[in-house]
Amino acid sequence: MSKVLIIYYSESGNTKKMAEYIAEGVKKKNVEIEVKSVSEAEVDELPNVDGIIIGSPTYYGSMAAEIKKFIDKSIKYHGKLEGKIGGAFSSSANIAGGNETTIMDILKAFLIHGMVVQGTSKGDHYGPVAIGTPDDRSKKLCIEYGQRIAKLVLRTQ
Repeated sequence: MSKVLIIYYSESGNTKKMAEYIAEGVKKKNVEIEVKSVSEAEVDELPNVDGIIIGSPTYYGSMAAEIKKFIDKSIKYHGKLEGKIGGAFSSSANIAGGNETTIMDILKAFLIHGMVVQGTSKGDHYGPVAIGTPDDRSKKLCIEYGQRIAKLVLRTQ
C-alpha cells in the first residue's frame, strides 16, 4: 500500500494542526498516512515511503532549525529519493511573513533529492499556508493539498 509521511515542527500548535488537516486529505484517497513531529521522525524512514510532506513555522523567512537539521541529515539518502512525491507547508505570524520562502526552501531540498513536486494554479501555489491559527480557508487548502499529494503518490505506483 502507498504511504505518505508528514513531518512537522510546531512550537505553538499551528503547524501541527495543518499537518493533521493535510493527513485528513491523504486519508480521503485511501493512502496510508503517518504524521510525526520532527523530534519523532527518523531520516531512515524516508526511503520507505512514497510521499514526504514537511511543514514548518516561518522563522526569519525560512524553516525552523529543527526542520533544517532533519533535511541536512537526509543527505544520507542523496540519490535514493528520486521520483518520490514531495510537498511542504508553513505557518507564520503575519501576512507576508515569509511563508512562501519557507516552503520554497523545503521544496528546493526535495528537488535536489530528485523528488517530484506539484504546485497549483489556484490558492496557495507552492503549498498551504496559515497566518496564526489555521482558519477555515487554510483548513480547506490543507485537506485539498493532502488529496493532491495522495493522488500523485497513487499515480507513481
